[in-house]
Amino acid sequence: MNNKILSLLGIILRSGNMVSGDDTTLSELKKGKIKLIIIANDASENTKKLFKDKSEYRNVPYIIAFTKEELGKSIGKSSRAVIGIKSEQFAMKIKEISRG
Repeated sequence: MNNKILSLLGIILRSGNMVSGDDTTLSELKKGKIKLIIIANDASENTKKLFKDKSEYRNVPYIIAFTKEELGKSIGKSSRAVIGIKSEQFAMKIKEISRG
């Protein structure tokens, strides 16, 4: 499951349907452009709470998975605590895989 999602994240990035990092993801979430949030397991409690609260308020699903290192590496960047998926299709695919 995990490897499938991590591989898919690279494809999503190249397709232009992803934002990463706290500020950018929060900004896009507020604009209503995010369909799914992925929060790293090892993100700070404040970061987890912020994105859980903002996601729930806007009815955007989120999953808490992977480490910051794994998320960053999967998209060829430094560690990332948060990734936002902008495509409904990709969001559905990730949710489907994460359910197993």
